[in-house]
Amino acid sequence: MGNNEIDFIGEKDHEKIYIQVALRIDSETTAQREFGNLLKIQDNYPKLVVTADPYTGSSYEGIQHYPIREFLSVF
Repeated sequence: MGNNEIDFIGEKDHEKIYIQVALRIDSETTAQREFGNLLKIQDNYPKLVVTADPYTGSSYEGIQHYPIREFLSVF
């Protein structure tokens, strides 16, 4: 996507999932970097940010944020 990147794009049976990975979200700058690229994608497929943070159960403008342990147990 130009100068922007998405870490992982999974595809199966014509469905997609977009995943950004970061060690932690510890500032607004980091949040905008990790969530911002996903916000630019104009489709309705799931978009996730996975981090080592214990922080859970939240979303940022509709993009789900998962700690790595929860992500591995769900997906």
